[in-house]
Amino acid sequence: MPDYIWKKSASGAVDEHVMRFLAGDDVVLDRELLAFDIRASQAHAQGLARIGVLTREQAESMVTSLDDLASAFACGDFVLDDRYEDGHSAIEAWLTDKLGDIGGRIHAGRSRNDQVAVALRLYMKDRLALLGDLCARTAQVCLDRAAVEGDVPLPGHTHLQQAMPSSLGLWWGGHAEAFIDNLELAHTIHAWLDASPLGTASGFGVNFPLDRDGVAEELGFDRLVVNPQYAQNSRGKTELRALDALSAASGDLRRISWDLSLFASQEFGFVRVPAAFCTGSSIMPNKLNPDTVELLRSLHATVVGARAELEAVLSLPSGYQRDLQDTKPPLIRAFSRGLAGLAILPELLAGLEWQPNQMRAAIAPALHATDRANELVGEGKAFREAYRQAAAELDQMDQRTPEDSLNARVSPGGCANLLLDRLKTRLRAVVGGR
Repeated sequence: MPDYIWKKSASGAVDEHVMRFLAGDDVVLDRELLAFDIRASQAHAQGLARIGVLTREQAESMVTSLDDLASAFACGDFVLDDRYEDGHSAIEAWLTDKLGDIGGRIHAGRSRNDQVAVALRLYMKDRLALLGDLCARTAQVCLDRAAVEGDVPLPGHTHLQQAMPSSLGLWWGGHAEAFIDNLELAHTIHAWLDASPLGTASGFGVNFPLDRDGVAEELGFDRLVVNPQYAQNSRGKTELRALDALSAASGDLRRISWDLSLFASQEFGFVRVPAAFCTGSSIMPNKLNPDTVELLRSLHATVVGARAELEAVLSLPSGYQRDLQDTKPPLIRAFSRGLAGLAILPELLAGLEWQPNQMRAAIAPALHATDRANELVGEGKAFREAYRQAAAELDQMDQRTPEDSLNARVSPGGCANLLLDRLKTRLRAVVGGR
């Protein structure tokens, strides 16, 4: 039976069935957080030395021992398993085992409450940075392909019905701008939660003049969560906002996946998904299914489900409540699956094989009706009169070409004036401004 760090005496009875319920999946989930927890513990030890609670030598021995733990964990020599209640108890057990009573002093001036809060913020900062990188890579692929394929005609749709001639440049540019927005949102939320709660302990402050600013700076935080109560009340709130950034990206990933699912069907035949992203049927020899695209399309459901789960947990009063333990599973699950899917997207998009002949053939003459109406407006007719005349001339549109339509669309952002340079400039600015 483990020696729980919160036990008051050796004789205290512990019901192991209850403990398994209380611990939940903490040990498994804390494998994602342990490296961040170790970093925070090292910074905390050095902060304690600066105010005389530890000697410099004691703090350095803790830092060195925790380096050894991080290395052992990374290479698999140390396994976070059910020998421990959670990652926090594993760290304390490691230090006590290696350093004796000195190791047990690591918990001075902190609680598991601020310990998990700081580990989660470090985790979210790391994952939001990864999210931003993936959004930037996706936007860059879209811009690169828009520059090369910008004038290739593509039927434009509204209501899943053919609408007007469009282009690959417009399609690629639209998705590029979406992921530039997602990149900027990830950066904004990263900055918003870039505050250290470490040193607020259980939500009431501690009896030491902790060097909270110095510890925060050492951990790479921009500022402090100043109020100890808010350090606890912000649990879940920060996770939700981090999931907002992930949700924006996974929602746009879903839209791209929907487009590709339709465009790759035999009925459309506009694009071929690389074979590396497809699988065969277990029964139909003729099938090659775009399974990767379909699972990317469903990925957003994981993120939405995580947000709903978090929202349901957070009906709480001020201060720490054990319910907050249940904010970890949906957050980690969503980022694990979400980032894994988004990591596939740039390569998938780079490998798409468009079928220009099929796309051009699908542009029926009637799709030029809006161009004809605009021409009539240019000749002085009121738009509604022009609209009715163009509708009456649908059988006369077969002399027009998709290129005629695209070249006439000169409005800023339109097919003949995509303003890709503006998107490229903005992408560089957002990436450089992080």
